[in-house]
Amino acid sequence: MTDYPYSTRLKLLYALCYAETSMEQGIVPSSDLKDYDPIEAANFLACYLTFKAIREAERSPSDERIDNFDMLGVYQAFAIMLFVYLTLPLAEEGIVPDFTQSAVMIARTLFAELENEELAEIIDSGNRKFQLIGDAEQEYIMDYRQDLDKSVVAFVVAGTDENAPYEKQDLIPVFGSLLSMMCEAFQ
Repeated sequence: MTDYPYSTRLKLLYALCYAETSMEQGIVPSSDLKDYDPIEAANFLACYLTFKAIREAERSPSDERIDNFDMLGVYQAFAIMLFVYLTLPLAEEGIVPDFTQSAVMIARTLFAELENEELAEIIDSGNRKFQLIGDAEQEYIMDYRQDLDKSVVAFVVAGTDENAPYEKQDLIPVFGSLLSMMCEAFQ
């Protein structure tokens, strides 16, 4: 799979992860990569990894909705960061995402049961946190961004390269740890 453009790699990873979650629900997704859009793939994968990281970090968004609503903005910011790192290489193929639209799609996916007012608050909070992390020049935050970027690259490689030295599932604990660090920073 090393000769394929990044967008094809992203669509393949999406198809694999989507199939994994769909099969649990009895849905059989398309196996034709032409049926998938790379931006849609990145949206799905950002949410997929965020859900997995939340579970790995043993967090409870439903409890935090009541006890610590602002933490939902941390999850939103984490997912947006994942989305950004997933889509950066697409620019080489002339594919540019609409980040505002993607932030809304991510929030609707992560927090499907919430009302529009709560979603707007989460999106706003997530965007502010994302901006804070993006603008920060402290070394530990720059290291965090770099670690998250490397983890995303490793996940894409693990999921799309049969010669990768690890499986994509092996990286889920890394995402759980990175999410935990972000939650602690905003606690």
